[in-house]
Amino acid sequence: MFEHDHNNMIFLRILAFLIGTALIGWAIFSIVQTLVLPRNAQDKLARMLFVSIRGIFSIALRWLRTYEERDHLMAFYAPVGMLSLVPAWLILFLLGYTGMFWSLGEHTWLESFRISGSSLLTLGFAASTSVPSALLEFSEAALGLMTVALLIAYLPTMYAAFSRREAAVTLLDVRAGNPPSATQMLARYHRIHGLDQLKEQWQIWEAWFADIEESHTSLPAMIFFRSPKPDHSWIIAAGTVLDTASLTLSALDITASPNAALCIRAGFLALRHIADFFNISYPTDPHYPDQAISITRQEFDQACDELKSQGIPIKTDLSQAWQDFAGWRVNYDQVLLAFADLTMAPASPWIRNRSVKTLASPDILMEARQE
Repeated sequence: MFEHDHNNMIFLRILAFLIGTALIGWAIFSIVQTLVLPRNAQDKLARMLFVSIRGIFSIALRWLRTYEERDHLMAFYAPVGMLSLVPAWLILFLLGYTGMFWSLGEHTWLESFRISGSSLLTLGFAASTSVPSALLEFSEAALGLMTVALLIAYLPTMYAAFSRREAAVTLLDVRAGNPPSATQMLARYHRIHGLDQLKEQWQIWEAWFADIEESHTSLPAMIFFRSPKPDHSWIIAAGTVLDTASLTLSALDITASPNAALCIRAGFLALRHIADFFNISYPTDPHYPDQAISITRQEFDQACDELKSQGIPIKTDLSQAWQDFAGWRVNYDQVLLAFADLTMAPASPWIRNRSVKTLASPDILMEARQE
């Protein structure tokens, strides 16, 4: 009987050591994917935390009536989600090392927990004397310090990317109005700069799309960081520029610029690559009219009439112009509306004032539509 109990205890201690190792390995893998790996990688721990926190925020959103109130609350969502990762990782380290300390057979569960916590937070109020336990203490303390150091280094990188993104969004307010629209952007350029100066904007925004593709896939929480002003949004800015380029190529009776086409391609590819991370579905090779778009012919004609009233040359064959515009818009229409919905973007013509249907899996959308 004694030998049987002894064997069971050995088995339990081996199991505790293996489970503890697995928890520590899970935390390290999550940290590497989130803070170190410079590419698109879905981390299940971060995903579970962001989904859970979004659920809590969704409950609070039901009590808020105005967009300004909801925007103010959602401004805390991404920062809270990011900061919640740190205690999650530390808890995994704490529990993992507790099991490993207990598996050595030198301490009770409570003593193992105290030693683990003391080592992780480098408090030094509990320690062991054996060499194996000391090695575990040193490794746990190192992991705790490395986690905090990596987060400190990670945040400046994120906020640098955020600043670059928002600088262009703010400048668009000057060129396209508030809320921004493609017709306002074209009218202002025609009135102030001349439509031939749009070429410079296509190059700027092509580079901007490349930047957000890199930053918003390697730092996926970036899409939820809201602009400093409630009526600004990175996805609304992206949609406005894409619609402006599409209108320029399809409806304006001016020399077509290849830079506008390159800007559109850079834009829809960036949005699609970001959508891949969030499991947002979209047609990979869409063609109009096989794939419908959210803009109606009537809205397009109204935009053309508005531009014409501003003295902007419009093509005479509006039917062909509509076909061309829809052919451009279909490349980004669905994914654009999906991100506007997911990020609870402010109202904007042709983007945030239309319905969105099956766009992403439920655990990724996280009940975003609380409006």
